[in-house]
Amino acid sequence: MQYKDLGRYIKLKREATGISLNKFAQEADVDCAILCRIENLKQGIKINILEKIANNFGKTPAEFLKEFEQYDEVYTKNP
Repeated sequence: MQYKDLGRYIKLKREATGISLNKFAQEADVDCAILCRIENLKQGIKINILEKIANNFGKTPAEFLKEFEQYDEVYTKNP
């Protein structure tokens, strides 16, 4: 599993909901520029930011990471 791809997963989930980057960042109380860098794999994600993002998806950080791990297992092992 590659946690470096977590930003890509965040972007995928956000886009699946149809929410713009700006709106999602505002709802999650995360700086839009930081979220953009995370989604584009230019910046790592700190735990406090992960918590805000996960909560905005209605998940705990642990639940969100578990979903990511399952996604990563399926899509990186079976592209």
